[in-house]
Amino acid sequence: MHTLARARSAPAFRELGYWLFRYRRTWRGSIVISVANPLLFLTALGLGLGKLVNRNGSEYLHGHPYVEFILPGMLIAAVMQTAFLEAAGPVMDAVRPRGNYRAAAATPLAPADILYGHLMYWALRAVQNSIMFTGVSILFGAVSVYRAPLLVPIALLVAVAFATPAAAWSVTVTRRSQLNAMFRFVVLPLYMFSGTFFPIEQLPAWLRPVAWVTPLWHGVDLCRTVALGTATLPRTLIHTGYLAAMAIIGLLVARRNYRRKLHV
Repeated sequence: MHTLARARSAPAFRELGYWLFRYRRTWRGSIVISVANPLLFLTALGLGLGKLVNRNGSEYLHGHPYVEFILPGMLIAAVMQTAFLEAAGPVMDAVRPRGNYRAAAATPLAPADILYGHLMYWALRAVQNSIMFTGVSILFGAVSVYRAPLLVPIALLVAVAFATPAAAWSVTVTRRSQLNAMFRFVVLPLYMFSGTFFPIEQLPAWLRPVAWVTPLWHGVDLCRTVALGTATLPRTLIHTGYLAAMAIIGLLVARRNYRRKLHV
């Protein structure tokens, strides 16, 4: 009990408490969106477009219906988008003069505490959204009840892998147009070239190496092979190592940038 009390009084948890307090105003809307998004995607793409794809019996589906193929891609893509949006605009706004980052930095909180507290908030949001997504997918019969819990930690790893470098960069951004450009020219194209909607083997040969190095593809392929039961140990280790390295490097760079920007 005393250990739990000391952990909750740690500086990073105070920053987490601030973001959770703010979230009290919007949690109902985010829950509705977390449920509505998979419903719309699974209905339109999985059951609608899926009828046409299933009719041709593509070998890349490994005998599974299209809705089971596309579910892991949509889950990871949604997690990536949420991680970027949560770690981009709010961080840039928070670091502005009179922003909450600067107010927190004027207290005993260190810049690293502010980063860790906000990172825990992003992680909680990722876990919440992935549980909602997989829960709806189970109701659709798009994923096995036994494999669905494995998708949540994968989604969490992807969220941290994208949130830390996004925060490291966003804390240095001064104009919102830079965030919009990053979303339009980097985040959105990842959807099209990372195997979210179709296997990257169907891309032109010269474009496949580009897809192989995109971080979203590693998350999508890891999640998809686990969901379909086709995962192999070497491939799982490569995907996990890639995403873990991205998260660690992003965290180290974010710590340095937060210290330079907020140290008073």
